[in-house]
Amino acid sequence: MNIFLIIIIVVAIVLAIVGGLSSALNWLLWVALIVGVIALIAFLFRLISGNKRA
Repeated sequence: MNIFLIIIIVVAIVLAIVGGLSSALNWLLWVALIVGVIALIAFLFRLISGNKRA
């Protein structure tokens, strides 16, 4: 699950950069924000629940 969250965060950052550079791909910025928020919620849920599986 930890690797999955890292992949989601990297994809969100890449989409944010691509969406910021091209005005034609402005919707990618919104996709990056949504994916980033989902990754943040998943991370916080895991942190709060105390699930420490490695």
